[in-house]
Amino acid sequence: MPKILLETEGLTVRYQGRTALDSVGLRVAEHETVCVLGPSGGGKSTLLRAVAGLTDLDAGTVRLAGRDQAGVPTHRREVGLMFQDHQLFPQRDVGGNIAFGLRMRRVPRAETGRRVAELLDLVGLPGAQRRAVDALSGGEQQRVALARALAPGPRLLMLDEPLGQLDRDLRERLVVELRQLFRRLGTTVLAVTHDQGEAFALADRVVVMREGRVAQTGTPVEVWRRPADAFVARFLGFRNLVRATVGADGTARTPWGPVPVPEGTPPGPCRLLVRPSGVRLTAPGADPAGPRATVGARTFRGDHVLLHLDPERGPALEAACPLRDAPAEGEAVGVAFDRADVVALPE
Repeated sequence: MPKILLETEGLTVRYQGRTALDSVGLRVAEHETVCVLGPSGGGKSTLLRAVAGLTDLDAGTVRLAGRDQAGVPTHRREVGLMFQDHQLFPQRDVGGNIAFGLRMRRVPRAETGRRVAELLDLVGLPGAQRRAVDALSGGEQQRVALARALAPGPRLLMLDEPLGQLDRDLRERLVVELRQLFRRLGTTVLAVTHDQGEAFALADRVVVMREGRVAQTGTPVEVWRRPADAFVARFLGFRNLVRATVGADGTARTPWGPVPVPEGTPPGPCRLLVRPSGVRLTAPGADPAGPRATVGARTFRGDHVLLHLDPERGPALEAACPLRDAPAEGEAVGVAFDRADVVALPE
């Protein structure tokens, strides 16, 4: 069983009467990458600051490698923290920024120089020691900030929205590079982000937070395939959510009509999620049990089209459709549901 490096228990932080963290329990194993995901104001950044010792706790415990961190100052916690805006020192060149933590620890000059050179090679900026930080692109600044956080060899690397200020193409490339880098180094990582794609691409495990509490924990596949509740489902971008009642016949009664549910779904009231891939288009009237609908809008998503349907009964539906088969706006279609993409969530 993997050794636990970070453990929080009952972590509670309040600001002027508002609870930012509400009894949060979290475990991060050695060499694991955990991403904390959630909307703005959900407590993600407060969690990082509490673990780093930058925020006072109202209750709870932070343990690193089994040691209670109460009273341990930030610079002695052996954690590295990288902020969204990088916070590079403009008066220092690239090498000076990366070497900062090493000099604070009185590492000899020769060893510091070797370590800076190694890290620049590692992050893909070889020989950049003398470059001015204000002459760097956003992606290059992100790499320098990462090298600076890694330089002292922290037990735990914490990233606060590390790719939030970068454009989409650069984010997608760097998130792959970061995952490969952390695996190669065996780094233990706790990152926070509001971007589900970034979290799912980077993490071994995802923690979804809501209003200072943990709403769900699991692997990216587990969270995506079975959200814990309607809040998590909506945060992940699912819109086909309705109240329903599952019968003993394996069918749910919904505002859209009968919807088949996976075998083993317990009967009774629930919130029913139908993924867009589970909304199949048919000829109007081909399935008498399914509603007819009108294509209200189409959104191009690269490899498919997301259709916004206005059904004759029930709320709007989203359907994923191959580009070549996508009907035009205003076209009438029939709707059927694929039980493999239906999930019954707790009411």
